[in-house]
Amino acid sequence: MTGVLHVDLDTIAANIARVRTVVGAAELMLVVKDDAYGHGLDAVVRRAWREGVCWIGAFDVATGRRVREVLGEDVRIFSWIAASRAEVAEAIAFDLDLGVGDADLLEDVASEARAVGARVRVHLKVDTGLHRNGVRPEDWPAFVRRAAELAAEGLVDVVGVWSHISEASDEDDDEARALFDAAVDAARGAGLAPELRHLSASAASFARPEFRYDLVRVGAFCFGIRPAGGPASDALGIQPAATLEGRVISVAAGRVTIDVGALDGVPSRLGGLVSVGTPAGSRRLLTVGAVSTVEDWPDAAPGDTVTVYGPGRHGEGSATDLAEAIETIGEEIAVRVSPLVPRVYAGE
Repeated sequence: MTGVLHVDLDTIAANIARVRTVVGAAELMLVVKDDAYGHGLDAVVRRAWREGVCWIGAFDVATGRRVREVLGEDVRIFSWIAASRAEVAEAIAFDLDLGVGDADLLEDVASEARAVGARVRVHLKVDTGLHRNGVRPEDWPAFVRRAAELAAEGLVDVVGVWSHISEASDEDDDEARALFDAAVDAARGAGLAPELRHLSASAASFARPEFRYDLVRVGAFCFGIRPAGGPASDALGIQPAATLEGRVISVAAGRVTIDVGALDGVPSRLGGLVSVGTPAGSRRLLTVGAVSTVEDWPDAAPGDTVTVYGPGRHGEGSATDLAEAIETIGEEIAVRVSPLVPRVYAGE
């Protein structure tokens, strides 16, 4: 395999600084789901910690455990959900903040806490209309009353209330925010005192100040992945941190064959729709597969470097440029680079 993913940690640091400037008083939670969006978890969280990032959004418990192993005891790590009673126990053992958006999960957390004599930090999730788990508004009053009982028993510490928004339209998001604010009020009315409210991810954190609250969960923008159909990277003040390269393995019949390693599940329909960077500038990507082919260029030779996506220095597009060609999002392209493709880091 001759593919390499180059990851510039200095660029990630600059993107983190840009996000912090934009979100102001809200604290940044760096989201590192899917192996830090394919950039490699360990190196990314080490650099983020050096940059002063104190909150990591791990999505699942296994990722949270790995972040704890890499960074130690001081970092706060938020796991979206625990999928089983065993994962609840693991989350407690590794001192994770745990998202709880289900009455049964709340009881599992309490039972595990009781069994080991722990007090678990939880963030209660209300469903504000996206239906990505979370307690429905009509069930929320009973849910927070029960959480207050468990808090009084010393089993949970309700440190936050959180949710997701669709970002489909400002109107939809405003309705979601109204539901969220009502949920926070109800939690306080039940006797809880959540210190953290978090609702927004990358796009809303930049575009809608009123959605920032106390904590913002930002992943894609910290890696320089702009939103499909949204503002350009320069307008946002972020830059892609990853560059995917392959090597020419043969030249014949007017096309160049490259080995870039497996692009797990990236649709073959990318072929013919996008361009890649070559020593001669942009050339059309013809096919995508176990090996891929590119339009020929003068003097192309085995061993030449082809840039599949990156910051545009060689005529290539970004991961989001590729994604837009097949009506998906840049994150989908980034996370489908095979873990077998070596990650090479600058700025460690």
